[in-house]
Amino acid sequence: MLASRLIARNSRSAIRSASSPYTGANFFNFSRLYSIKVGDKIPDVPLYESNPTSEVHLAATLPGQRAIIIGVPGAFSSGCTLHHIPGYLKNYPDFVSKGYSKIIVVAVNDVFTMKAWKESFNLGNSNEDHFIFLADPTGNFTKALDLEFDATKFFGNYRSKRYALAVVDGKVAAEFVEPDNTSVNVSAAENVLKNIPGLE
Repeated sequence: MLASRLIARNSRSAIRSASSPYTGANFFNFSRLYSIKVGDKIPDVPLYESNPTSEVHLAATLPGQRAIIIGVPGAFSSGCTLHHIPGYLKNYPDFVSKGYSKIIVVAVNDVFTMKAWKESFNLGNSNEDHFIFLADPTGNFTKALDLEFDATKFFGNYRSKRYALAVVDGKVAAEFVEPDNTSVNVSAAENVLKNIPGLE
């Protein structure tokens, strides 16, 4: 039973990565499978926006909404800045048409870095409130999702795998986790759009 589940998951990843817009350098090894799955609730672990005292609890704010949570290895890194996030900016109207008006970016970085990174995209007033950049400085949110990996060699600590989660009413409706942790294939905006549930 377990073997068949692993084969099925690997097959899905291979299919999803066929439309790859970007593959990062192979700095990191493929890591173990993750445990987050469709139907799971978003963990009640604080994240931070704009300053170290502004806690955000997605477990409390997402019920009754549709959102995309994007996990990235590091703010200002090339794959995240040049490929991953711009794809969501470009395709944002298509996400809205499927009911996902909120895009939430999470990284194991401090809150000041995440604030500066958001500002670097020059979102403008129309997208400012729809794209939310949250810091996970201790990595506890990422650990609760079981999506951390050892990036000590290049980032100096554990970081988040690159992923996207479609969340409906506070629960995972679809998950897209990069099998090599860092490439922009499975979690790319174009691929996520093809595979998330729309409005009924």
